[in-house]
Amino acid sequence: MSRIGKLPIKIPAGVTIAMKDNAVTVKGPKGELVQPINPNFNISVEDGVLTLARPSEERTDRAQHGLYRSLIHNMVVGVSEGYKKTLELVGVGYRVSNQGQVLDLSLGYTHNILFQLPHEVKVETKTERNKNPLIILESADKQLIGQVCAKIRSFRKPEPYKGKGVKFSNEVIRRKSGKSAAK
Repeated sequence: MSRIGKLPIKIPAGVTIAMKDNAVTVKGPKGELVQPINPNFNISVEDGVLTLARPSEERTDRAQHGLYRSLIHNMVVGVSEGYKKTLELVGVGYRVSNQGQVLDLSLGYTHNILFQLPHEVKVETKTERNKNPLIILESADKQLIGQVCAKIRSFRKPEPYKGKGVKFSNEVIRRKSGKSAAK
C-alpha cells in the first residue's frame, strides 16, 4: 500500500476542489490549477479532508496513487499559500533586471540574455550594493516555477572552482581546490 497515497489532504478555508471530465480543478485565493487524472481513482472530500482511493492493486495503479496525491497536495498548497524561489547571480559583472515579464540577464557573455517568463509567474529583481543580484519568482504552480528556475539556472550553471554562476539562494556549491602548488 502506498504510504504517501494513503495520507489525507487537509483543505484550507477558501479552497474549493471539483472533479470534472477526468480532471481535478483546485481554486483558491492565489489562482486556479487543473490536473488531469486517471478516471478510475476515487476522490472524496469530507469535513475539509480529501482522500484518494485507488481502483485496484495493479502495478500502475499503485504507482499512480502516491503521484496523484502529491500533485493534488501541491495544487492545494499552491492556490492557498503559493510557492517562492530565489535565485542568486554570483560573479563579477553579473546583473539582472526585468521589464514586466521579460528578464534581462547579463552573465558574462558577449550579449545579454532576454528571457520571457510565463504570465503565471511573478518576478522581482533586487540589486543591492556589495551583494549579489537576486531573482525572486512566485507562482501557484510548483511544477512551472521549478521549470522556469531550471531554465534560468541553465544559462550559467555554478562552476566548482570559483562558484560563479546562477544558483538557488540556499544551494551549497561543492568547491574544488584547483591546481596544487608545485614543490
